[in-house]
Amino acid sequence: MESREDLNSILPYLPLVMRSSTLFWPSQVVEALKAMARGPLHSRVDSGELLFLAISDLRHSLSLSNHHFAPSFPQGYALFFDELMSREESTKWFEEVVPALADLLLRFPSLLQTHYQTADIAHINGVNTGLRLLRSQEPGIVFLSQELIGALLGCSLFCLFPVTDRGVEHLPTINFDHLFASLYDNYNEKQENKIRCIIHYFERIFSHMPIGFVSFERKVLPLEHLPQCIPYPKAEFWSNSVIPLCCFEVQNSGLIEDQSSEALEVDFANKFIGGGALHRGCVQEEIRFMINPELIASMLFLPSMADNEAIEIIGAERFSSYTGYASSFHFTGDYVDKKDVDCFGRRKTRIIAIDALCSPRMRQYKQECLLRETNKAFCGFFAQSKYQQYKRLFPENGCSGAQLDQNIEDPIGRSRSNLLSHENASTSDETTEEKSVNQVIRNFEETGCESLGHEDNNVGIVTGNWGCGAFGGDPELKTIIQWLAASQALRPFISYYTFGLDELQNLDQVPRLTNESVSFGNGGR
Repeated sequence: MESREDLNSILPYLPLVMRSSTLFWPSQVVEALKAMARGPLHSRVDSGELLFLAISDLRHSLSLSNHHFAPSFPQGYALFFDELMSREESTKWFEEVVPALADLLLRFPSLLQTHYQTADIAHINGVNTGLRLLRSQEPGIVFLSQELIGALLGCSLFCLFPVTDRGVEHLPTINFDHLFASLYDNYNEKQENKIRCIIHYFERIFSHMPIGFVSFERKVLPLEHLPQCIPYPKAEFWSNSVIPLCCFEVQNSGLIEDQSSEALEVDFANKFIGGGALHRGCVQEEIRFMINPELIASMLFLPSMADNEAIEIIGAERFSSYTGYASSFHFTGDYVDKKDVDCFGRRKTRIIAIDALCSPRMRQYKQECLLRETNKAFCGFFAQSKYQQYKRLFPENGCSGAQLDQNIEDPIGRSRSNLLSHENASTSDETTEEKSVNQVIRNFEETGCESLGHEDNNVGIVTGNWGCGAFGGDPELKTIIQWLAASQALRPFISYYTFGLDELQNLDQVPRLTNESVSFGNGGR
C-alpha cells in the first residue's frame, strides 16, 4: 500500500494513518467511535451540544485541534439538533443514526483498503479507478461505492478531514462546519432546509445501505496534440465547422433533474466543484448537491477546474424532494430514485459540471470569451468514446482547421442518426464493498461493457440558463453556445429548460434551424 501513487496523493487529506501497509484510526478514535456506536446510553451523546464535544475529542485525537473550524460551528450544531429538530426527529437521530454512522466510520479504514485492492482487480481497459487527487490537467476517473461515499460524508459531518493544505491544491471546502455555522450566524430557512437534505441522506442510507457505485471524472481538452485525445479547439475550428445542428427541444416548465431522457444533465458549476454547497449558496449547483449528496464526495479530491476542463459524475443517487429556489428552497421529504443502473452499478444519472465566466459583461461577446465558453461546454459534452468516430470525420484530430475528410460524405447530406450510427452501442442495460465490486466485475464480463466512459448514441444534453443569473451571462448567447457545443460533440439532442426567463420567451421558435449548418461565427452573432 505504501507504494501506491493514488493512495499517497490523497492520504494527506484523509484522517487515517497508514503503517505497515495498513490503514487505521488512532486507538483513541477507535474507542470513542465504539462508544458512540453503542448508543447514547453508553456514549451520552444525545444532543447537538454533546455531539459537538464528542467531535472535538475526535479531532483532538487526530491532532486536528490546530485545524480551525468555523467559529460558530458548535452553536450551529446545537441550534439544529437541539432546537430545530423535533423531539421525535432528535431521538431517532441520536439513538439510531449516530450509532450507525459511528459504526460505518469504524469500518472506514477497511472499506478504503478494500477499495484499493478491488480497484486493481477491476481495472477496466487499464484505467486506474482508485481514490486519488485528480489534479488539474490530469484526466482521470475515480470509482467509489456508495457505502464508501457514506463513510467519506460521515467524516465531513464530523469535520474530520485535515484542511490546512487544501488551499495549496485549490481544493474546495469538504467539512460541514461552515454549513452549520452559517445557520447560526445568519439564520434563514433555506440553510436549515439544506441541512435537512443532508440529515435525510444519512437517515436513508442507515435504514438501507445502497450498494451501487458513483464515478467521478476530470475531463480535459489538452492544450497540445496528444494521442487518442481531442485537443483544445481554436477559433478557426468553430468558424469552419459544418457539423449539422442537433435537435433542439424547449422546455418552458420543469427542472433539469426531473427529466427522464437518457441524457447528460448540466451542473451550472463554480470552478470549485460544489460552489457554495457547504456554505450559504443555494442556487442550481448547490441544490443539486443537497438532493444528491453523494456529489459532495467530489469536493474531497477534485481541485478547481481550468478553462479546458470539466467534471463528469455518473451514478449519484437522489434522496430528497424539494420546492423553491435560493431563499425559497425547502426540503419536502423523501425521494425514491428509480433511474436504471448500468453494468458498472451506477445509476444512469449523468451530471456534467462546467463553470461559466463570472460577470463577463460586454467581454462575453468578444472572440476570446466566446471561444472559452464554447470550448468549456464542448469539453463537458464531448465523449471520448466517440474519439475514433470523430477522427474519421476530422482526420487532423478535429482541431487543426476542422476540414472534413473528402472521402467521407458531407454530413449535411446525412441525417444525424446516420452520422452517429458508426458508434458501437453499449450492450448494458451484499452491502460490503468487495461483494459489490465483484458483482460489477461479473456484470462487466457478462455484458461486455466497453469502458467506464462508453455511452449509447441516444445520450443527449439537458441544460438551461448556464452562466446566467448571478454569473451575468446573456441567456440568448449562452443558448447558442451550448447548442453549437452539443452539436459539435455529436450529441443527438439538446433539451433546454428556460425556467420561465423573459429573455427566452420566444426560444421555441429556434428549433426550425435544426439541420441547418451554422458556424461558430454565425451562431455567435
